[in-house]
Amino acid sequence: MSDWLISIEGTAEGARAALFLALLAAVLHAVFGALQKGRHDPLLARGAIDASYGLMAAPFALFIVPWPEPHMWPIFAGVFVIHALYKWAVLASYRRGAFTVVYPVMRGTGPLFTVIGAWFLFGETFSGIQWLGVAVLLAGLYGLALYNMARITVARETLIPALWFAVLTGLFVALYTTFDAYGIRATADPFTFLAWFFFIDGLLYPFLAAAFYRRLEDKPTLGPLAFRGIVGGLIAFASFGSIMLATRLDQVGEAAVLRETSTVFAALIGWLFLKEQVGPVRAALMGLIAAGAVIVEVGG
Repeated sequence: MSDWLISIEGTAEGARAALFLALLAAVLHAVFGALQKGRHDPLLARGAIDASYGLMAAPFALFIVPWPEPHMWPIFAGVFVIHALYKWAVLASYRRGAFTVVYPVMRGTGPLFTVIGAWFLFGETFSGIQWLGVAVLLAGLYGLALYNMARITVARETLIPALWFAVLTGLFVALYTTFDAYGIRATADPFTFLAWFFFIDGLLYPFLAAAFYRRLEDKPTLGPLAFRGIVGGLIAFASFGSIMLATRLDQVGEAAVLRETSTVFAALIGWLFLKEQVGPVRAALMGLIAAGAVIVEVGG
């Protein structure tokens, strides 16, 4: 598998595979978001998910994939710090604002700065048509956030701090997307990076969540939380793994933009399975998101 992936890097076949992987990541990210509709505190859910995928990745990292090259250890240290700060910003935003408002802001800020970061780090450039696609996608995402903001009735007093944390989260999304792309390109075997990424990334938040759980007076039942962690861990493997492989095979910026169609897939899941109402305005805004992604791909 590794040899085949390496052989198609920078080819037309690699570009097609990257397109499929980025869209797969978008769908799985939407499923992950749907699974987060629950009563658990975001820190508890994050700790359960990280513990699950960290334990799953450990045997692959330690015994199956090739051992990381010496120059990879500083990269893994950077990955650990960036993702820890990203999760902190996500949790801070989710605890202060409505998900339907802060999530589009996070996802809209991410690809904009990822495109800029990919230009700075990898020398990737977007054509004028692709920048138009980015603008259309951002109009859809930020329009969706504004539309939902005008209609929420809860947690309005903490909405402004939540939005600032959402913007900060988007910056961390851009940072980890470009840095992870650098990391997965820096090792000979991409699966070495993936296995060690999940193993290392699962080391911190389970302990933070456990400390938080011990301080709770009304402790939630651990069974449902553990199940949610296992399912979320498996989806995280496929979602994050897909987008990281896509960034090795093709342009980082294009993969980042395509991933943000997850907002569209999330709405479709909510409409089809959760019986949520979309409405004509939301449908039009999600159409802009999808159109922006298509323009970026066609213009490349």
